[in-house]
Amino acid sequence: MSRNIEKSLREIDFAALTRGAFTPSPAAWEDQVLYFLMLDRFSDGNERGGYADASGQPVGTGDTPLYGRDDPGRVDYDKWLSAGAGWQGGTIKGLTSKLGYLRRLGITALWISPPFRQVPFERSYHGYGVQNFLDIDPHFGTREEFRDLVRAAHDQGIYVILDVIAHHTGNVFTYDADRYPTHDESGRSYNDPRWDGRPYSVAGFNDRNGQPTLPFPASGQVSPDDTARLEASWPDGAVWPREFQHGDLFVRKGRISNWGHYPEYAEGDMADGLKTLDVRVRWAGQYRRPSQAMAWLCLAYSFWIAYADVDGFRIDAAKHMDVDALRSFCDWIREFAQSIGKERFLLVGEVPGGRELAWEIVGRTGLDAALGIDDIPGKLERMVTGEADPLEYFSAFRNWRLDEPDGGKHRWYRDQVVTLVDDHDQVRKGTAKRRFSGEDQYRDLAFSVIATQLTTAGVPCLYYGAEQGFDSGGHISDCDVVLRENMFGGRFGGLCTQGRHFFNEQGDLYRALAALTALRRQMVTLRRGSQVLHRISGDGVSFGHPRRIGRERMRSLVCWSRLFLDQETLVVINTDVSEAVAAWSTVAPLLRVEGDQFHLILWHAPKPAAPPADNLTVEHRAGLPTVRITLPPAGFAIYQASPSLHRFGPNPPRELKPWAPAAWLGGM
Repeated sequence: MSRNIEKSLREIDFAALTRGAFTPSPAAWEDQVLYFLMLDRFSDGNERGGYADASGQPVGTGDTPLYGRDDPGRVDYDKWLSAGAGWQGGTIKGLTSKLGYLRRLGITALWISPPFRQVPFERSYHGYGVQNFLDIDPHFGTREEFRDLVRAAHDQGIYVILDVIAHHTGNVFTYDADRYPTHDESGRSYNDPRWDGRPYSVAGFNDRNGQPTLPFPASGQVSPDDTARLEASWPDGAVWPREFQHGDLFVRKGRISNWGHYPEYAEGDMADGLKTLDVRVRWAGQYRRPSQAMAWLCLAYSFWIAYADVDGFRIDAAKHMDVDALRSFCDWIREFAQSIGKERFLLVGEVPGGRELAWEIVGRTGLDAALGIDDIPGKLERMVTGEADPLEYFSAFRNWRLDEPDGGKHRWYRDQVVTLVDDHDQVRKGTAKRRFSGEDQYRDLAFSVIATQLTTAGVPCLYYGAEQGFDSGGHISDCDVVLRENMFGGRFGGLCTQGRHFFNEQGDLYRALAALTALRRQMVTLRRGSQVLHRISGDGVSFGHPRRIGRERMRSLVCWSRLFLDQETLVVINTDVSEAVAAWSTVAPLLRVEGDQFHLILWHAPKPAAPPADNLTVEHRAGLPTVRITLPPAGFAIYQASPSLHRFGPNPPRELKPWAPAAWLGGM
């Protein structure tokens, strides 16, 4: 298919591509539920049973059976883990066949790992080693199939967010390093091109076998022979489109050793041989002039917006980009998207390094949001498991306490942070990689941690496999591979299995999350407005925010309200996995009066248990409006207050019955 792919950005007919209608952006991204998947690990389209197609018809074809409780258990962990490296076989067509599964889960936006053509001599299944910015990797499919996927997703009411790289390419050239001698495991000596602030010489662009046999010319110094040799390397050699085939578009300062040191993390090459582009902005008086590399990247990614009608970008390695460069990229992409009617094209940046740095970069660059990959997941997990005070999580958001100023420190709020629990690299965990459900002592809290994410501020994003309880093989590892199991089975299936797929629409966790996302769509309070963490009391006299005592886990209820005009939704979790817990909780003092009612509309517990009370009555304790709540072990519940003003309508869905697993409550 590469013979039909443009070799140069100048061959793109933007006038033709931008004719016609495009899918408009959503009114508010905080209304959406995102789902991040790694294309190579999601679906190969060969799964049989357990799920339905987009029209709702059960799928009985395919060779790979659904995993069941009666199937053989885990395989040898080391053998399983060794099978996880390299390409597994997920495809664009496979993903397209699972859009019904995702829609019924309640997903409204897909964040897809980079599908672009990768360097052919490395197993960069993750998609971050781009060799051609205008083509789809043949492991995944074709450009046409990707465009068809986006169209099919839009037909299902699902937006598509494309993971893009505006900082580096794949391993497209080889250094000719002249310093830092070292040796590999076999004893072979070589010079290690690590960053020291000085550029290195380059041996050449790599051919399809990874050898630096191709010219590496500077701009303005391309000879006819260089041009012919580079043209002859199509499609697997060097880097494409043609505009990137100039050595001075790359920084060429070697690999990063200290990831926290500036300017090293901005100039150096990232892991796996990725090569950093020179995207720094040049200033001419008050005017910014993007680098040539940045200009080419902007055009390449504008092509994908026009060609495939995608709805947003997740920008990889945003922290490693010069702030002015990232701002230039955001400005260009946003303006291009607006020119074709996508007024709220989403731009989310990957910004590790702490919340304050992330907020600074969001504010200075025009990003819509940052991934909450440092503070948010860790604080969320620790709160739900009772390992940290809830104040630590809620204070990461603005508008969580309406009566106490935050001094400007806590500035994430609403749609400016995309919240995650699990993800594909868990940079916050260092060398201790494992999905949340892999924690044996906390596995019963798997629903609660995602449910908390879905009912607190931010744009929630689920990581593929979380809805099926993926657990990284049940082990902690120092490599990212254990976070990237195959949904479709194969050699590296979920739960340390092989040959079984996990698209199970009848699983307890899948059904519970689907019920919650459906409720979230109906209730504006679970998507917008403010939130407040409540004080609790065991005796109805002394109230305070729940917190740990010493080093013991906090075994307590955690209660918060989502507020929108006169509507109040009360959400409660029990961090104790072994015992039911009862407590008094405050409610919103400006809305509630004695005798008001809160009605149960959803609850969940991981094991059979008596349901929480259907109704809670407000009564004053210690001068505060409060309700008395009891939850089963690891329980979760949502209560809706009767409207207090009756004039802002529409009212929340009072007609809903409380939802809980049907097997426990006789089909409720």
